[in-house]
Amino acid sequence: MVSLFQDRTMLALNLAVFLIMLGVGMIVPLLPQKLITLEGPEAPVGYVASFFALSFILLQVPVGNLSDRLGFKIFLAAGYLLCALAGLLFYLAHSAGLIFLGRLVQGAGEAPLWALAPALLSIKYPLERGRVMGIYNAVFHLGLTAGPLLGVALAGVWNGNQAFLFYAAVCLAGALVILLGVDDVRTGKLAARQDLRFSSILALAARRDTLAALLGITLYGTGYGIFLTVLPAHLITVKGFSATNVGVFFALFYSAISFSQLSGPLSDRFGRRMFMVAGLVTAAAGLGSFSALGQPLVSVVLALAGLGLGVFFLSSLAFLNEAVPDSLKGTISGAYYLFWGFGMFFGPVLVDRLGKLAGESTGFYIFSLALLLEAALLAAVSGNKSIQAGIGR
Repeated sequence: MVSLFQDRTMLALNLAVFLIMLGVGMIVPLLPQKLITLEGPEAPVGYVASFFALSFILLQVPVGNLSDRLGFKIFLAAGYLLCALAGLLFYLAHSAGLIFLGRLVQGAGEAPLWALAPALLSIKYPLERGRVMGIYNAVFHLGLTAGPLLGVALAGVWNGNQAFLFYAAVCLAGALVILLGVDDVRTGKLAARQDLRFSSILALAARRDTLAALLGITLYGTGYGIFLTVLPAHLITVKGFSATNVGVFFALFYSAISFSQLSGPLSDRFGRRMFMVAGLVTAAAGLGSFSALGQPLVSVVLALAGLGLGVFFLSSLAFLNEAVPDSLKGTISGAYYLFWGFGMFFGPVLVDRLGKLAGESTGFYIFSLALLLEAALLAAVSGNKSIQAGIGR
């Protein structure tokens, strides 16, 4: 059995990701607020998510293929160093342009953290994949949960801008931990199996059940982006949230995402579709009702919406992995992040514009309706029992 405290690679990966996510949890609540300070209430906050998603999407596949040939370690360390550069750009930013540039760099840096670290663990510990990847994902979100709380605790000690220097510092520390502690892994001949084959994605999308799931994943990407950008800006400008209130909101959101992982074994037992539908309905209920509430109910209801998004994430990821043979696991992972990134790139901007054009909460109402329609679609489509036979050929 792999021990978190005995295996060097396991310990290094988890320590490094906790450090960087601690920093991410501190700075993400500050970015919409800084953009509003620089550009005013009409600041294009939706683009904060979109610029991150752009580089994140574009680099997923090439970085994955290169790491198969050159090893995972160098790309993981480079990702941490890029994130440190992003922190410096955020610190120095006196215009929206530098903030958006920083998000592009941050998206490029985080791409290996989301994809390569779990892949490395999966290859290095083939008999304990679920356990080691589960530990990594839990530590990942533990850092995100602790970051906003630490930011709230330090709010009276430093100004918000210093948090970006802290983020840069923990990213540098994470890179050092990776270089000193992680054993390099190269898959070599497996590289061809990780290629993103669009013909296979089109074949997947030709089936009603997988197309419905992929559409839901696009909405999930939109929802995740909304929580990181448009919602905090709305809470600041419309609900009068302070920096401390926003920090608590993020801590609750990340805690809800972490807690949602408990639904995994339940979906193993009772089926993925039930949890996909339930997650979307829960998210729609929270996002559709919070605007009529005041504190502290706003943060609680939005945390429940985050819980719903997290439940959908786990069940949809498992659903798609079960929908294809082993030869297409890489393709389905690429498809997942392709559709997720598409939603995160376009969705928050659209919701933000709807709010500015048609009323403060209009974008959230329309997005909630889209979630409900997607839940109804998933409930109506047929199962995926025969998909592997058709897709794997």
